[in-house]
Amino acid sequence: MSMIQTGKLQLNSPNAAETTSSTSTFTQVTFPSPFPDNAAVIVVPFVQTFNGADTPGLRIADVTTTGFKIRMNELVGGGKAIADGTHTYETVGWIASTV
Repeated sequence: MSMIQTGKLQLNSPNAAETTSSTSTFTQVTFPSPFPDNAAVIVVPFVQTFNGADTPGLRIADVTTTGFKIRMNELVGGGKAIADGTHTYETVGWIASTV
């Protein structure tokens, strides 16, 4: 049986687009209740608002049974930033589930 949890947060990007594997500029999100130990968890985020002129992308990292890290990253193409990387606050909703 799958378990599902949901949530939302206000997220912005005050930094340039992250193009490496560093998660130092990510925001930690903690699930309302931990999933069972050893559960395989997936997270699906969506931007719920339209507050900035450029298109925000979302990056997810370090998904565990207790939470995940998330960062807004304006679009990057061909190894080069299409936008400046900074972005105003948006509401981001997420769904986490076991698989």
